Amino acid sequence: LCAGRATRLVRLFHLLPKRYEAEIVLGVETDTDDRTGEPRGSPRAWDVVTRADARLALEALTGELMQTPPAFSAKKVEGRRAHRVARSGRELELAPVPVRVHALELRDWEPPLARVDAWVSTGTYVRALARDLGRMLGCGAHLGALRRTAVGPFGVEEALAADELREPGAGRGGAAWRTPAAALDWLPVRALAAEEAEMVSHGGAVPEGDVASPLRTGFPVGGEPALPVALVEAGRLVAVAERRGACLLYTSDA
Repeated sequence: LCAGRATRLVRLFHLLPKRYEAEIVLGVETDTDDRTGEPRGSPRAWDVVTRADARLALEALTGELMQTPPAFSAKKVEGRRAHRVARSGRELELAPVPVRVHALELRDWEPPLARVDAWVSTGTYVRALARDLGRMLGCGAHLGALRRTAVGPFGVEEALAADELREPGAGRGGAAWRTPAAALDWLPVRALAAEEAEMVSHGGAVPEGDVASPLRTGFPVGGEPALPVALVEAGRLVAVAERRGACLLYTSDA
C-alpha cells in the first residue's frame, strides 16, 4: 500500500515477482479456469497421473512462456474487458502474452489435489498455469484456491489488516509504515551529496559513480532484471533513475 506522494512509486513494485500458494484440482477444466466456472467437457481420469508426471509438467511450465490469459479476465478485447465479452456468450481467443515463471514447486500431492508454490512475474495468471498443467497431464485441471504469500521481499507475515493501519507514527500500525527509501531497499542505491540532490530535483543527471547493491533481493537467483537506481540523500529518497551510459537520469521523483 502506497500513500500520499509515494503513490507515484507503485509502478516500481510491479517489477517484483509475486509468490502464491495454489491448490490445483485435477480432472476437470472450467470456462474460468477456477472453481467459480462451469465445467468444460467431461471429467477425465486423473488417477493414472503420478507425482513424477506432475513435477515434469511443472518444470515444463517454468521459465519464459507465452501464456494465453483466461477468457474471464481483465484483458481488453476490442476495447471491452474480456470477462464482459465472455459473459455475453461470445467465444474468445485471447492472444498469448509473454510471462516469466520463476519457480513452480510441488508441495503436496493428494490427487485430485496438487498444492503448488508458484513464483511468477506480474501479469502471470496462476489459474492459466493450472489450466495448462491439466492439459499437459491430459486430465484437465482448474484452480481451486489461491493465496498470495509475497510480493518480492515483502512476505504475508509482515502484513496487517486494514483496520490496524494508522497514520505514520501513530498507534499500533505506525511502525508498519516505511519511508520510500526503506520500501525500495530492493533497488540498487546511489548516495547523493547535497549539491547532487539539488541537481536531480531539477531534472539533471548525475554520474553513475558508486552504486551499492540492494539490501534485500526481491528476485530468485538469476531472475533479476535490469533495475532502476534509487537516488538517496541522507536517507531520503530523492528520485528513481535509469542508467544512461555512464550517467543516472531522473525518471520519477520521490
